[in-house]
Amino acid sequence: MDTTLVYETDRLLIRPTNVEDASFILELLNTPKWLKYIGDRQLNTIEDAAAYIETKMLPQLQLLGFSNNTVIRKKDDVKIGTCGLYDRVGLDGIDIGFAFLPQYEKQGYALEAANKIKEAAINDLGITQLSGIATQDNIASHRLLEKLGLRLVGPIHIPNDDDELLLFSL
Repeated sequence: MDTTLVYETDRLLIRPTNVEDASFILELLNTPKWLKYIGDRQLNTIEDAAAYIETKMLPQLQLLGFSNNTVIRKKDDVKIGTCGLYDRVGLDGIDIGFAFLPQYEKQGYALEAANKIKEAAINDLGITQLSGIATQDNIASHRLLEKLGLRLVGPIHIPNDDDELLLFSL
């Protein structure tokens, strides 16, 4: 793994997701909030999750040098969430996204990870247009995007998604 892509904060290690994270990704992508706010990715087995990582996450990492990251709590090496940068069809700029297991929410981990990824996007990767999208009822994500300095632009529809989303931009 390219160690230049590993980021560290006081409490967290943030590194590119890989197939060894398949069981964690299976758990995260089947949490109630993921299913409600992001959508069902039809991952039912560790093999499904590994294939998802190989076909959806790793190609963007190889092509653009950034993608989904696994967030690991340093004090016990527990995988607690994801935070990454995504090149989404139908969205101007690069999307910053995040999701955490329920037991690690409301502890500042998402803001800590997202701030680090935002900083890396701007300073290390040269990304000049950073966006965030969230469903209209995902108030926690709206608040986090605003804490990152992104401002609400308005509603947006992206291809292959029936939901009207809210677009935030830096």
